[in-house]
Amino acid sequence: MAENTNPEAGTVAKEKDKAEDQDTMSGKAKKISGLLSILSFVLSLPILASVIWLLYMKNYDCENLLRLPKLQLGIEITLIIVFLISNAALFLRSRSPMPALLVVMVPLIVMLIMGLALVGAYNMEDRKIPASPMWFKLKVHDDNNWNNIKSCIYDTGACNDYVRRSLAVKSYDFNMRKLNLLEAGCCTPPKICQMEYVNATFWSKANGAVDKSYPNDSDCDSWKNDRDILCYDCQSCRDGFLKTLESKWWKLGLFLVLMALFLIFSHLSLFIFTMWERYVA
Repeated sequence: MAENTNPEAGTVAKEKDKAEDQDTMSGKAKKISGLLSILSFVLSLPILASVIWLLYMKNYDCENLLRLPKLQLGIEITLIIVFLISNAALFLRSRSPMPALLVVMVPLIVMLIMGLALVGAYNMEDRKIPASPMWFKLKVHDDNNWNNIKSCIYDTGACNDYVRRSLAVKSYDFNMRKLNLLEAGCCTPPKICQMEYVNATFWSKANGAVDKSYPNDSDCDSWKNDRDILCYDCQSCRDGFLKTLESKWWKLGLFLVLMALFLIFSHLSLFIFTMWERYVA
């Protein structure tokens, strides 16, 4: 005897199972979207911290002579805008996910391009981009710019701190690794000159011949045991200043690139899961 089946009961059961699956998928989508929203907010906090850092480093190493404070101000304003738009998009994404994504992507792409320029990603093209490695080289190796920069370095007492720290240091305790790039280039003679450390401002010249293959061998003659001269006229001083600026702005550029990529990824992922939650789950 055949069993009686109720087609309507089977259909209801299938629809119930389907609704439960949709509820499960919707719950997962909401959970992932919530985590991505928190991640996007957390990633925006270092941007705000970098603005404070830039404000603190405003007049670092005579940068005002190269008009870098104006560039820093522009970057600070850009980062504040990125921070505000990034977090505003988190609140708008549930109502208008597409407009929110488009609005946040514009400043993030600008931030990415700016960071790539600072790390020198554009090779020869970056010679016209302020604070890029090639731009720094052109500016610092210009003699007119360098004369002003050299005077600024002297006026700020770059070597005074080094002298004070080294007054009581004996020759056997002196270590060049304790010096920063500017001090090593402007306050001490190059190692290739083979001079012997006597005290903070006096080095005795060795009797041995200097290696003429060294590109800055003229620095050995430029060095003076005079606190007002030292190696300010040396090429190594110019290189030390250049490397100091390049190091700071390269780090800033790398930070901008990484933060832009992280935020672009998090906002794109958030948009995908928001659309999944709305139209699929």
